[in-house]
Amino acid sequence: MTRTHKAERQTRSADSSLQRDAESLRGQARKLDEDHDLVTGIFDRLEERVVGGTGIAVEPLPLDHAGNIHLAFAAQIKDLWAEWSLRPETSGELTRAQMERLVCRTWLRDGEMLAQQLLGKVPNFKHLHKVPFSLELLEPDYLPWSYNDEASGICQGITRDAWRRVLDYNLLKRHPGSALGFSLSADTKFVSADRMLHIAYRKRIGQNRGQPLLHAVLTRLADIKDYEESERVAARISAALAMFIKKGSTEDYVVAPTTAGKDGQATGARSIPIAPGMVFDGLLPGEDVGMIESNRPSQFVESFRNGQLRAVAAGTRIGYSTATRSYTGTYSAQRQELVESQLGYDLLQHEFIDYWSRKVYRAFVEMALVSGVLVPPGDVNMSSVYSAVYQGPVMPWINPVHEANAWDALVKGGFADEAEVARARGRNPQELKRSREAEVKSNREKGLVFSSDAYHQFYGRVTLNADLSSDKKKA
Repeated sequence: MTRTHKAERQTRSADSSLQRDAESLRGQARKLDEDHDLVTGIFDRLEERVVGGTGIAVEPLPLDHAGNIHLAFAAQIKDLWAEWSLRPETSGELTRAQMERLVCRTWLRDGEMLAQQLLGKVPNFKHLHKVPFSLELLEPDYLPWSYNDEASGICQGITRDAWRRVLDYNLLKRHPGSALGFSLSADTKFVSADRMLHIAYRKRIGQNRGQPLLHAVLTRLADIKDYEESERVAARISAALAMFIKKGSTEDYVVAPTTAGKDGQATGARSIPIAPGMVFDGLLPGEDVGMIESNRPSQFVESFRNGQLRAVAAGTRIGYSTATRSYTGTYSAQRQELVESQLGYDLLQHEFIDYWSRKVYRAFVEMALVSGVLVPPGDVNMSSVYSAVYQGPVMPWINPVHEANAWDALVKGGFADEAEVARARGRNPQELKRSREAEVKSNREKGLVFSSDAYHQFYGRVTLNADLSSDKKKA
């Protein structure tokens, strides 16, 4: 630190720092998501790139004792998973894809998201599907920051043991923002850690709770919002001002004729109607008309705003072009930005899968087995029943021809397989094979031959060559 630079330091623990600031950060992020179109667009795009319209796709991969994928059992799991995905949460209002998008948005905006797992029979609740497993979605407000008891190991509503392993969560029964209010002593319930899902955006080791993704750019976003509002107001005022009348010398000054107001009292107001193409000859002696030049909006608005948005994009794992919806520049520059921003999306996507999707799927399979709804065949390796591939949105292809040729070369060279290519395009390999099988079978039955049917191309040439050889021998 020098005399001209007074450095700020952070010496508090992660929990102590968040204890003071987290609720304020969460409230600011929510308000910006409600009122600021730029922030709403950022979270909309993060939903699209992290979870996507169809949610995180899960491809079951149970194995038999020989180590091969047990396709029949995998199809059985997938059918049950598809049925459960229609109404996975307690209210029955959201599909799995809708639920995952809301969970992702809450996680990134508020810093964390909670869900209680309802397993098996639950008093006063009926599951909406065959597998007795449902999720109760809870905003992080249900986990009170103010609930701290060092003697009991409770920190910010979470009970941990001496090794910092989570034992249970101390949840409020009602939202603290509801009209009824709450009391920690009377309205708190304890839920064991094995029945809770807690997805948190953490930045430090040992951090107990999560913090909003926008934590480092909240001030900048608020300033951009205020600046744009000021420029809009200035532009409206500037546009409303058209002209002014310049008076001459004092001896030429003539008091404007008075007009009667609504109350019959005389006023000094002077009204000059303005219309396109009008000719006005009502100036008094010594008067002249001057035009007001508008300098709003400022010519520097766009460059200043874009510079600020570059900093916002750098602090939110999102591409600058994506944040501004301005896609300019060369093909190489656009591709480089897409590739770099995709790394950020992939990181968030893997965190979402680790914190949420994998835990939900494994709990679903476990309850399906325990309840007897899912009965594995005898040749299934039971240690592999939870195996699956999780697939989120993939990076879109900028140049499909070049990228398709690259994948084709990799598959032919043995450096990739067909399943990897299908997943890179967001397709389930098994579903793709079934679709292609049905398509090719239908084409052959109808006598249709397309370039995609390699079987007909190869054996058609073999048959043709054999017929030609036979004809030559006969000749």
